[in-house]
Amino acid sequence: MRVGSARVFFIAAACLIGLAGCQTTADVTGATKPGDDSFATAALPDTTGSVAAPGEAPASAPEILGSDPNDDLGLAKKYFRQGGFGMAERHFRKAVELHPRDAEAWVGLAASYDRLRRFDLADRAYRQAFKIIGPTPELLNNQGYSLMLRGDYRRARATLLAAKSKDPRSPYIKSNLELLEESQRKAKAIN
Repeated sequence: MRVGSARVFFIAAACLIGLAGCQTTADVTGATKPGDDSFATAALPDTTGSVAAPGEAPASAPEILGSDPNDDLGLAKKYFRQGGFGMAERHFRKAVELHPRDAEAWVGLAASYDRLRRFDLADRAYRQAFKIIGPTPELLNNQGYSLMLRGDYRRARATLLAAKSKDPRSPYIKSNLELLEESQRKAKAIN
């Protein structure tokens, strides 16, 4: 019995550590705070409403993609938080197919591909998100984390520093820069 509970604890701890590096998909546009599941609205008429332009007022909740916990974006985020990256990818992919101008869905898809180590597909999803919202600090941070997962420390550093220059006080960016330093130290020690 002890072995089983220790194994469960280890798996849960590994999942939590794995999720620590990138920002949640709910705050990728800077519209929400960590742990806040509220959503802002879109400025463009052909968007889903989950990404707001600066200064835009929120739309009514039923119109916002992700406000229903059972829509594809809501389900994808739930699976991602639980570590079910394959199911998260499936639902994020459905969300971007139905709402191709939704940056939050694209970033979630990219993060899911990162966790599945499908970096070629993650890059495509990040490119789509950049086309929609541009190089926000949150998006640069997530892309920097993606590069770090691949072991591309030089590009990860450049991307994370670009994110830091846009938002010097972000705890996510600071954490990822620290994680990058630690990863580089470990890589040097192994070689």
